[in-house]
Amino acid sequence: MSLRLGHLFPLAGRVGEGVNTSMAENLETWDLWYPGPGATGMPFARSRINARDAAERLLVHAAPQKLQVAVRDAAGKLLASGDRLERHQPGPMSYLLRRGATITLEDGWPTDRDIGLVVILPGGEAGILKSWWNADDRKEWRWQLEFYNQNRS
Repeated sequence: MSLRLGHLFPLAGRVGEGVNTSMAENLETWDLWYPGPGATGMPFARSRINARDAAERLLVHAAPQKLQVAVRDAAGKLLASGDRLERHQPGPMSYLLRRGATITLEDGWPTDRDIGLVVILPGGEAGILKSWWNADDRKEWRWQLEFYNQNRS
């Protein structure tokens, strides 16, 4: 069973597989910004995720038409970014792809190979995609996320 940490804590590794499940040293903050409204835009989501879990590909639910992304390490150093990212197709999910210091956005619908990916929700809660189904005409879909949090001093 894969247990991971959510919004305020890093997403941790798998329990029972020899992976450290404590607060991970590879914590990253993913800032997703909607550049359209107001004078300077507005925040869409901010999530702390273990770099190991985010890897090179993650999902964003209900992303706005345009998006800016900045990924920073625990000390605040900019690790990767994407500017002027745009959605070109409707749908409930978008992919954020990380290649080195560059973040790109890709339209798409999850498939079985995406089970286990991190999903960032509006506001910043992050969970793990556990299941996905959509009708052939893409007019309905069903999905499940797993969230895990802890509050230990």
